[in-house]
Amino acid sequence: MKSRFANEGKPLVTGWDLGGAHLKQAKCLNGEIVSATIMKTPLWLGVDQLRQALREMGPLRVAGSVNVFTMTGELSDTFASRDAGIAGLIDLIEAEFGSKDTLIYAGRAGFCDVSTARGLGRDIASANWHASASLSAKLKDTGLFIDMGSTTTDILAFKAGQVANEGYSDAERLLTGELVYTGSARSALIGIAALVPVQGRLTPLMNEYFANTADLGRILGTLDEADDKYPAADRQAKSVAGSIARLARMVGRDSADLEIDEWIDITRWFSEHQLRMIHDGAFRVARGIAADRLAPVVGAGIGRPQIKRLAARLERPYLDFGSLIPATDAARDDASKAAPAAAVALLGSLHLGQLFDQP
Repeated sequence: MKSRFANEGKPLVTGWDLGGAHLKQAKCLNGEIVSATIMKTPLWLGVDQLRQALREMGPLRVAGSVNVFTMTGELSDTFASRDAGIAGLIDLIEAEFGSKDTLIYAGRAGFCDVSTARGLGRDIASANWHASASLSAKLKDTGLFIDMGSTTTDILAFKAGQVANEGYSDAERLLTGELVYTGSARSALIGIAALVPVQGRLTPLMNEYFANTADLGRILGTLDEADDKYPAADRQAKSVAGSIARLARMVGRDSADLEIDEWIDITRWFSEHQLRMIHDGAFRVARGIAADRLAPVVGAGIGRPQIKRLAARLERPYLDFGSLIPATDAARDDASKAAPAAAVALLGSLHLGQLFDQP
């Protein structure tokens, strides 16, 4: 059956997610994602970091193509406020891509041109989750969309083909459980637990950025090294031994103080605590679809190993975002990691198809 996103002969649509730490890109051709890429962009060091990454991804103005954008980078402390961040990023988009054949995703307000976007800052701000959840709703009708990235986890219920969110802004979603500020690479361990068992005794943690969640995944074997794009906390080796050394500092020790199995147990403790944080949010959000026990957890992002564990704990089937969307086999995994970019590309293709098909 022909995909509703099929758009043969129509423009290449490139989706972009401008984040505070990463830039995500996905290309949609003839109604399916054909590639997806993530690059490191430490926006807190200045907008030029993002500009350079954009230019490294190749020519930005391609004849016959359309670029569509969503963003979370307005939260970066390189900007004085969220409104200033939205304005700054729209300025960057217009300077690098122009206003023709450029669309901004304004979440609940839909797609708009660059000029209109300047008056829709509160709709545009950090609305990348809305794109991914909306696409999931169009494709699966009812379920729980969860995207665990490097730093945050988005949790959204969707029902009867519509996103069933309670909050919209970051502040609102923190209260509803729809935004849990923990991720699978950049999150500091001090933000996950206050005490950990060391040789049977609960031990307070050092309140320092000695280790992060990438170290957990590395020790447990669940981390794809390509997904950890920033230096380690101590800027030393990204190896199991290096991660254990960083973990040891969190409890005031050296790695030689314990056996490797003991360090693995401590790592599992952290991982379990993080999973409980996400479960607490998901349990609250899932009440909106509680009557449908077969509604799946749709997992996206680089933290999908945790989301698969969560789905089992919620006693729901697991469905990978990359398997749900129209995409080439080669692009599915990368598209799942860059879900918001893939989502705006596909939604943009659908939007353009509707416009082109008008008499």
